[in-house]
Amino acid sequence: MGQLSTPSDAGLIDINRQGSARRVRLSLKTRESLMAYIFLAPFLFFFFVFVLRSVVFGGWISLHRWPILAPDKGYVAFNNYVSLMNDSLWWTALQNTVVFAALTVAGTTVLSLLAALALNRPLPGQSFFRILFYMPSLLSVSVVAIAWSWLLNTDFGIINYGLQLLGLPKVNWTGDANLVLITLSLVTIWWGFGFPTLVFLAGLRGIPEPLYEAAKIDGAGGWALFWYITLPLLRPTLLFVTVTGFISHFQVFGQPYLMTNQGGPGRASFTVIMYIFQTAWRFFNLGYASAMALTLAAILMILTLIQFRFGGRRVEY
Repeated sequence: MGQLSTPSDAGLIDINRQGSARRVRLSLKTRESLMAYIFLAPFLFFFFVFVLRSVVFGGWISLHRWPILAPDKGYVAFNNYVSLMNDSLWWTALQNTVVFAALTVAGTTVLSLLAALALNRPLPGQSFFRILFYMPSLLSVSVVAIAWSWLLNTDFGIINYGLQLLGLPKVNWTGDANLVLITLSLVTIWWGFGFPTLVFLAGLRGIPEPLYEAAKIDGAGGWALFWYITLPLLRPTLLFVTVTGFISHFQVFGQPYLMTNQGGPGRASFTVIMYIFQTAWRFFNLGYASAMALTLAAILMILTLIQFRFGGRRVEY
């Protein structure tokens, strides 16, 4: 006669089944992780070889007196950083860069959000306007700078010609120290607001429509819908646009270099990247230039962490 199964035997069978299922799940998770690392391997290879290695080597160079054309590259510890903190030209360049980035990020964010809100409505010609808004971002910085330099020219620029037709005086857009950063910022906003517009459009499409319908039933108007639904749920998109915007515009170089005769008038549009470029490739002092580059990277990292701290909170709905 066969033996009867006891409750303890049934429990052992269940434990064995659970263990087998757990091993299968673990095996699947391991294989998925392995496949993910395989797909990431080419990027990680290029990151470590061309990015991380360069950053580490740049940090090593910043601790030396490193003239390109001279064999003597003596170790100076943190003297380059001490000199940088006492360099008035560095602080001028940093101030100009901060003002330019703040103006450009604020203007780009507001304009691209307004454009996305307009294009998100069922209006005729949506595709045409999306293409039209995005087209300037396809241009190179040299094309944008040269074209706007002609348009803004004090003597024969079409913009000053239009001002004269209206009875207004000419404006020295890039020759006035009080206007040059604003001018560069406006040109950059025109050039680059197309991509954030598409990002905001994607964010708007991700907001559930029932939220708006429920709010309208409760009597919410257009401003209330925007302030209490659209804007909070666009917080991750706003964070992405502002973080990438600050990282990009803190590295401004082409516009002031081409439009203002390398940072003029005087030093009114002289930026950090221009100072790094001149120090490294005009005066051949790579040690001091590396110290400036790493200091700029640290500033961007701190600024990004601050933005994530105050703008990265999740919104539940």
